[in-house]
Amino acid sequence: MDLLIQTVHAFYCLGPAPSTQRMHQFLFDKEAQLLKRHILIGCFACVLSLTHWSHAQAVPTATRTASIQIGAAGTFISPDYTQPYIKGITIYGNYDIGQHLGAEGDIHISVITPGDISENSYLLGPRYKWHYKRFEPYVKVLFGIGRFGFQSGSFNTPATFTYFQYAGGGGLDVRATRHINVRAFDVELQKWPGLAPNGLSPIAYTIGAAYTWR
Repeated sequence: MDLLIQTVHAFYCLGPAPSTQRMHQFLFDKEAQLLKRHILIGCFACVLSLTHWSHAQAVPTATRTASIQIGAAGTFISPDYTQPYIKGITIYGNYDIGQHLGAEGDIHISVITPGDISENSYLLGPRYKWHYKRFEPYVKVLFGIGRFGFQSGSFNTPATFTYFQYAGGGGLDVRATRHINVRAFDVELQKWPGLAPNGLSPIAYTIGAAYTWR
């Protein structure tokens, strides 16, 4: 081996041959540099792969776990004060922070009032929903204020009074498209405990549709 090294060096360098120890050290250093280079390339490739994988996993997860929807609906209210139903409109919104838990806000506005009374509601509270294919049944508990108005005799301006209000209810949303949810039905059992003499217990029935950001 030593003779081969000296011969090669003499042929290419035309000078004194290096010692066997120096030549071995030179070859060892070259191999170490190549090994370090391969290790760095491998680590860089792993980092790129992990970054791409984590991004691909994070985007669908965020998409699945958060959604916002805002909708409009028609509402029929059994007012617990006069016989005829009150007809009105509802604006509602939901913010879901997970697969099941979220919050809902409802605004019910009276439009057609045959008994010359109105019952408007402004409610907010938590809701819990389930998923089954395109169907999302839910339950909710809401708190807020109610505005009771009535018009008597020849007075054109109705008198209005504000009361604390709470409601429990539930319904069913149906996913029609990726961004459209149809509210097949929604029922609220409302309580107005402050209205004399025994409080008020209206029931609101709502049907509508909403635009959803998923």
